[in-house]
Amino acid sequence: MINAGRDQGPLRGVRVVELAGIGPAPFCAMLLADLGAEVVRVDRAAHVPDTAPDGASRDVMHRGRASLAVDLKHPDGVRVVLELAAQADALIEGFRPGVMERLGLGPDVCLDRNPALVYGRMTGWGQDGPWARAAGHDINYIALSGALGATGRKGEAPVPPANFLGDFGGGGLLLAFGMVAALFERRSSGHGQVVDAAVVDGSALLSTMVYGLMEMGVWTATAGENIADTGAHFYDVYETADGRYISLGAVEPQFYDELVTRLGLDPEELPPQMDRVSWEELKPVFARAVRERTLAEWEERLGGTDACFAPVLTPSDAWRHPHNAARDVFVERFGVRQPAPAPRFSRTPAGVDRAPAHAGEHTDETLERWGYSRSEIEALHASGAVRSLPGTRA
Repeated sequence: MINAGRDQGPLRGVRVVELAGIGPAPFCAMLLADLGAEVVRVDRAAHVPDTAPDGASRDVMHRGRASLAVDLKHPDGVRVVLELAAQADALIEGFRPGVMERLGLGPDVCLDRNPALVYGRMTGWGQDGPWARAAGHDINYIALSGALGATGRKGEAPVPPANFLGDFGGGGLLLAFGMVAALFERRSSGHGQVVDAAVVDGSALLSTMVYGLMEMGVWTATAGENIADTGAHFYDVYETADGRYISLGAVEPQFYDELVTRLGLDPEELPPQMDRVSWEELKPVFARAVRERTLAEWEERLGGTDACFAPVLTPSDAWRHPHNAARDVFVERFGVRQPAPAPRFSRTPAGVDRAPAHAGEHTDETLERWGYSRSEIEALHASGAVRSLPGTRA
């Protein structure tokens, strides 16, 4: 049986319809599900495999939701989604502008049926503007917002930070924040609204500190010259004797003094910390000191101190670190190791209560839960409006 929604989590009782997509929109849906919302993912009927896969899905970004497979080109399939939206608190979609309207599922139609619906829209460029309907990906959106141009070392090309900054930080996370804010506002107004989240908007917002410091004249437009972008010798990554890397970020003077001492250097023999002219000449000094010891030796010498240190861990070994292990930063659920839900709540804890679903794995059960009779479900299957994963028909 499908989980009818978590009995814990600050969003328990909230019902969400997710139109399946890639990247930031499903990440938003995952966040809401982690926090207790009942989220139904509407997958495309064409994506349901002809034979049942061997074992559960390992795509952890799909965790926590039931999957209902619908043919959105079939009028009865569209009607199913509209009827779900009429009962839901929120809807998430991540198509290009105009696609939902062409399907007959645009915000005007959905809000007409359910005026209290929070309709979340996730795009790269936004719903309007000259580039709104152009194709793009994370790297393009953060390039346009200025966020990508603020990364990288001096004299080198900008380094795309995977898609953490754009798709997930500036996109999915801010969409989730916006939808929760709209749900909160609805408590007093009784009305839903459209939440227009765009990666270019969100990544610009995440760059607020940089833009502010530039206006103050203490941050240059050239990457790699500033205090927090590898311009400073005390805020950078250095290679150890065994070819691993450590991160140093001792900005405050008392932390800097401790770092310098623990590196085996004499603070009295070094130029003042904030003398920008000396930053480049001090980089090789720090690099030589770090290369004298292995990563394990630096963990022993710097770990847990005020030197502002951490080892640079890969995704394959981060879960093993004692601090991460002690706090359960990573958890194993349904045989898959994955990041734990965040943030943490003292009274209504978040959780991962459902394995990632294959497309169409819960079609019949979801329809039943949302009020469809057995005869109605059979009729939808007969018409081709919905589809179930083989072996899951009720």
